[in-house]
Amino acid sequence: MSKDFKMTATTLKGLESVLAEELRILGAKDIQEGIRNVSFRGDKGFLYKANIALRTAIRVLKPIKTCKIYDEEDLYEAIQKIRWEKYLDLEGTFSIGAVVNSKNFTSNSHYIALKSKDAVVDYFRNTYSRRPNIDLVFPDLKIHVHIQKDWCTISLDSSGHSLHKRGYRSATNIAPINEVLAAGLVLLSGYTGDENFIDPMCGSGTILIEACMIACKIPANINRKYFAFERWKDYDEDLYFVIQDALLKKITNSHFKIMGFDKAPSAVSKAKQNVINANLDEFIGIHHVNFFNSVKEVFGKTTIVFNPPYGERLNIEVNDFYKKIGDTLKHNYPNSTAWMITSDMQALKHVGLRTSKRIELKNADLDCKFVKYELYEGSRKRKKLTN
Repeated sequence: MSKDFKMTATTLKGLESVLAEELRILGAKDIQEGIRNVSFRGDKGFLYKANIALRTAIRVLKPIKTCKIYDEEDLYEAIQKIRWEKYLDLEGTFSIGAVVNSKNFTSNSHYIALKSKDAVVDYFRNTYSRRPNIDLVFPDLKIHVHIQKDWCTISLDSSGHSLHKRGYRSATNIAPINEVLAAGLVLLSGYTGDENFIDPMCGSGTILIEACMIACKIPANINRKYFAFERWKDYDEDLYFVIQDALLKKITNSHFKIMGFDKAPSAVSKAKQNVINANLDEFIGIHHVNFFNSVKEVFGKTTIVFNPPYGERLNIEVNDFYKKIGDTLKHNYPNSTAWMITSDMQALKHVGLRTSKRIELKNADLDCKFVKYELYEGSRKRKKLTN
């Protein structure tokens, strides 16, 4: 029977609680939120499941050593003490990535990665008089070194390429939203697939696709062609397919409308292609529509989630643009809940609607707010009188 071990899933700033809840639902044990990461325990099968199913994880790491270090020599010695033949054959290949957040280290992450690589190479040379080779694209073992103040954690990266690379996006527009952030926005909105969903400025369709996968309970990374753990020495292919099949059996159909609008024909074309790539064209409708000229045509409650231009991306008169967003939502989208992410706090004031929630997030390097608007049939005052 496979034993439990500690794992760490990394994520984006502001999505730690969302990732923790995903892990809880999946069945992880001993869940602990950190800064841009969540640690947990599970067995080998759960490591496979986490990679396939998690929507807000960037990568899943398996720590193999944690220790205190104070300089590069301490790091070198710590790595030398690991029995690397347990994880890597002499004929195999490896690569190392590093993240450093410590005043003890003036070296950048690239130098720390090189120093760590030298330690692994020297271990094999000293022990076997031979060494494995480096492969930066598809290594047999991807090693992750994380230094936080005095603590160093050396982990095996089970994901390989970042988990935001779902495998469905072949066409993008200017500054497309990261898939992990898109999924995080949908989950933060509370959308589960039990009502209509609209992205009124859908760009290349990422938010729509992530919403549809949530509604249909489709594993986030089911379209991925490769995970790093598939090259590990203890990889169990039969177990992997058992886990994958169990997740696939939970897929269901969405019976509500999932729609995207964009005023740019090129964006509509790209979004449609990405939806086809994700095999979701049966569930998602993409329409060439200017949101400001649109009205809510679907019956019943609707969740609206969108990522409007921030001013950095498009040449627009920002304050007027955001006023139009507010007017359109207020007059044309009753009985809806609208969520919008933006980095332009000044423009946000021109929406003219009261936010009922504000969540701090990062979109790439931009500090953002993810804000919620409750849109009632008629005025809020009238809504309260009818309750």
